[in-house]
Amino acid sequence: MHRSGPLENGRIGPVAEPPLSDLLAAVAGGDQDALRLLYERQARRLFGIANTILRDPDLAADAVQDAFLRVSQRAAQFDPARGEAAAWLGGIARYAALDIARRRGREVPTDDPALGDGPAEPEAFENAANGQAARHLRDSLLMLEESQRVSVLLAFVHGLSHAQLAERLKLPVGTVKANLRRTLDRLRKSLP
Repeated sequence: MHRSGPLENGRIGPVAEPPLSDLLAAVAGGDQDALRLLYERQARRLFGIANTILRDPDLAADAVQDAFLRVSQRAAQFDPARGEAAAWLGGIARYAALDIARRRGREVPTDDPALGDGPAEPEAFENAANGQAARHLRDSLLMLEESQRVSVLLAFVHGLSHAQLAERLKLPVGTVKANLRRTLDRLRKSLP
C-alpha cells in the first residue's frame, strides 16, 4: 500500500509504508499514529487468524481489539532479531483468540492428565470433515508415533505454544521445535 507523498520533480509520488518493525518501535515509544497505522495495515489479517480459531466474527473482532491492546502495552517486547513483526503480531492475535475460547469453555476436557485440555486422537478430525483430504490427514496422523501425533495435535488443534508444549512434555523448547518441524515434514511428504 502506498500513500501520496511529497512532491518529486513537481509531482506527488507514492511513499512506501514503513516496515511493521518500525511501527512497533514507534508504538513502543507511545506513538498513537503508529498504532493506528499498524491497525489499518494488520487488523484484517489478524481478524482472519482469530476467526479461524473462534469461528465467530463477533468474538474474532473482540480478539483483534484485545490483540491491539496487548500490542500497545507490549510493543517494546518485540525483537526483530528473533522473528518477523507480522509473525509476532499473528501470535498475539492467536493468543488473544485462544484466551477468549478458553474463557468461553470451548476446550474439550479429557481424563488423561498427561494430555491436558483436549483429546489427542485423529478421530477429532473426522467430525470436522469427512472428505478425502480429511481421510488422508487422519491416515497420515495414524502413521506417526504416538508422541509425534500428540505434539502435533496439541500444537495445531489445541493451540499450545512451543513453550507450553515443552512444559507439558517436559522437554527443552528447542527439542520441541525440532521435533515438530520433523513431524510436519513427514506429514507433508505423506499427504497427496
